[in-house]
Amino acid sequence: MAAYKDFLGLGIAGNFALHLDQAGEAEDFKDIITEDEAAPKGMFPFYLPSEIESSSSRPRKILSTYPLSHDTIALPQEKVNVQAEPEVGLLCELEYDNGLISKIIPTHFGAYNDCSIREAGREKISDKKNWGRDSKGIAKNLLKIDSFSQGGIMDSYSICSFLRRDGEVHAYGEDVELNGYSYFYSKLTQWIKNQINTQEDFGPLEDIKSYIKACNYPKKALISIGATRYTPYGESTFLAPDDEVIVALYSRKEYKLDDIIERIKEKNYSGENLSILAQKVL
Repeated sequence: MAAYKDFLGLGIAGNFALHLDQAGEAEDFKDIITEDEAAPKGMFPFYLPSEIESSSSRPRKILSTYPLSHDTIALPQEKVNVQAEPEVGLLCELEYDNGLISKIIPTHFGAYNDCSIREAGREKISDKKNWGRDSKGIAKNLLKIDSFSQGGIMDSYSICSFLRRDGEVHAYGEDVELNGYSYFYSKLTQWIKNQINTQEDFGPLEDIKSYIKACNYPKKALISIGATRYTPYGESTFLAPDDEVIVALYSRKEYKLDDIIERIKEKNYSGENLSILAQKVL
């Protein structure tokens, strides 16, 4: 599965209230000053479509390893805790002006797993995000965006996630409406554009615009817009071999949460107005 091999892979940290606290990462961002209290903390690369030659340790070479899978999460070889991160992934077209991002156009959205290492002391966010092949997840079925604005298709969608362990299905992330993101629609795309163009190498953050230049200005990007809150079970449970992680996006016009839970129990992951990612943990 290499459908997005030419896409720039970026993620957003801190775009859903309380997630960073639950993930034990709020301390990493204590020196990051944002324009308002609800603003995301920054962006990070999880995949660079070109291997960048650099005299420094950044970016790490592993970031050029394609990490996305539709059906598998391969745990790191090192002994570390790993959590699934249920998110919305946006396929976006990028436009540039004089080497800077001038426009971001989201075209499709779908269920995404920003699977992450939980270990204190990692220098950058990206150090926890890509450890090789099958370290990230995106659903096969993505949904077309009619308008990335209020009144569009995404108004009626919610996201939830589950962990199947030893035959039992557990709620892993809260069931929340996509409008629950702190920054969404034009506020989000304007923030992303500004953040990419201005973010410097500081604390857990990296100079993404220099990476984009070195990758010869990719025309497309996959952007994960932030992990939602965990349930108590999800907050305290790390992934183990033979688990199955499921992230589901569904239209509230067509389904209730109970409908989605029943589908998950039956392993019925297809349907109209659904984007479901199911990954076996190896």
